[in-house]
Amino acid sequence: MQTKYIFVTGGVVSSLGKGIVSASIGKLLQARGYRVTIQKFDPYINIDPGTLNPYEHGECYVTEDGFETDLDLGHYERFTGIRTTRNNSITTGRIYQTVIERERHGDYLGKTIQVVPHITDEIKRRMLRLSELSTPAGNASPDYDFVITEVGGTIGDIESAPFMEAIRQLRWQLGRDAVCVHLTYVPYLRAAGELKTKPTQHSVKELQSMGIQPDILVLRTEHHLDDGVRKKVASFCNVDLECVVQSEDMPSIYEVPVRMQQQGLDAAILRKMGIPVGEKPAMKPWHDFLDKQRKATREIHIALVGKYDLQDAYKSIRESLNLAGIYNDVKVNIHFVNSDELNQENVVALLGSMAGILIGPGFGKRGVEGKIIAAEYGRTHDVPTFGICLGMQMMVVEFARNVLGYHDANSSEMSADTLHPVIDLMEEQKNVTQMGGTMRLGAYDCELVRGSRVQKAYGDASIIKERHRHRYEFNNQYKKNYEDAGMKCVGINPGTRLVEIVEIPDKRWFIGTQFHPEYFSTVLHPHPLFMSFVKACV
Repeated sequence: MQTKYIFVTGGVVSSLGKGIVSASIGKLLQARGYRVTIQKFDPYINIDPGTLNPYEHGECYVTEDGFETDLDLGHYERFTGIRTTRNNSITTGRIYQTVIERERHGDYLGKTIQVVPHITDEIKRRMLRLSELSTPAGNASPDYDFVITEVGGTIGDIESAPFMEAIRQLRWQLGRDAVCVHLTYVPYLRAAGELKTKPTQHSVKELQSMGIQPDILVLRTEHHLDDGVRKKVASFCNVDLECVVQSEDMPSIYEVPVRMQQQGLDAAILRKMGIPVGEKPAMKPWHDFLDKQRKATREIHIALVGKYDLQDAYKSIRESLNLAGIYNDVKVNIHFVNSDELNQENVVALLGSMAGILIGPGFGKRGVEGKIIAAEYGRTHDVPTFGICLGMQMMVVEFARNVLGYHDANSSEMSADTLHPVIDLMEEQKNVTQMGGTMRLGAYDCELVRGSRVQKAYGDASIIKERHRHRYEFNNQYKKNYEDAGMKCVGINPGTRLVEIVEIPDKRWFIGTQFHPEYFSTVLHPHPLFMSFVKACV
């Protein structure tokens, strides 16, 4: 089958959930047996999200091949189980960088470089690239039946205009092999007691003014829309009634695919492309998961200790905890604890009632002493404690200070002149100055120590592969000191011998990982370390 393309755009306001809708479409098409991938085009000029402040953009998600991307790629992977790469995430900055490098190289033979056609041609090339990469030379059958392309931002934004022009051209070029799904907002005016469709009408007119007629409208709403509202939208926006679906607030984002299926979103897409619809898939594993979620009413309380007081800053960690809770038949109630405000005076009040402590990742000096205090509390009170990346590093620092007796122990990231840099740069990293030039990005092998709690959590695997995003490492000069004192190095990179995992076997559950296990947790396959951690908390 020739690869089909689905373009997902948004209007009225941002943060409507285009990523969830894109992931839901992918899941529904997968359930019908189609091979799917999803990509995100972001209009900002940054090269990638790696240097963006989490307060502005939420977490930075990392692909297996070591590319720093938008958090929506986490939704794509959690919903569909696909593995994304650097080719699934494109920014305006990367588009312009490519075009300018070609111009400097002389590829355009002295022509004037313009947004149209040069920038839009590069956008189109990137939009089509995934299907071309998946088609081996001489093989007419691509690996993907559908490529779903989400465009960030809102219709009418200056930054998104080149992307809209690229979509307009591709729609003409691809014919029935492409459809446009437009997500808009239907506000409810409480004083008038009415739902208002005018913002949606204006958004569609804006899209039409760019030469794009949406094939399908997804109406984001906090109140149920009756058929009268849908008919009005269909009439004024030139969209078939069956192609106007609503996306109401749901108790869980994981119910969205089922709700979309009930309204026939996937069937409408197939009909628009001239593909036989066939029977509606049962999606039994997904429904089984939702049943477990509804039944998991007993609550456990876990502290998430970090310095970014923003839900999206730890999106994958939060979702991984929630998923592990559901599979352990409990509802995880996550309490964010600002590490910048955590101290010896309030640690009992903030952590004393928690069933578990997760010490989160991050960069920079601010808030690290609070993470060290959290690690000390978890260790001395035998509370299940999970440290991820910087969280693991601060567990190591705390152990050095309070068990090994190295009172000035620190990471050289925080204190360059510490006498005991138990966390330090690798030699090859010390000359790296460019932002985003981190040496450890993407998936690396890790060899597990037989008989360790971690190995048991992974089902007695001997080698695992996990994703990293950091520059500083456990300093192997201190490895024997740690092991003799009771903190075991139970995960080692087989190539570099760098320490990836530490644990204290004498504790109920006290484990730190240099990598980010949250990136491998999906709806149908929760990560084994999160499963083991939550089980210990229960």
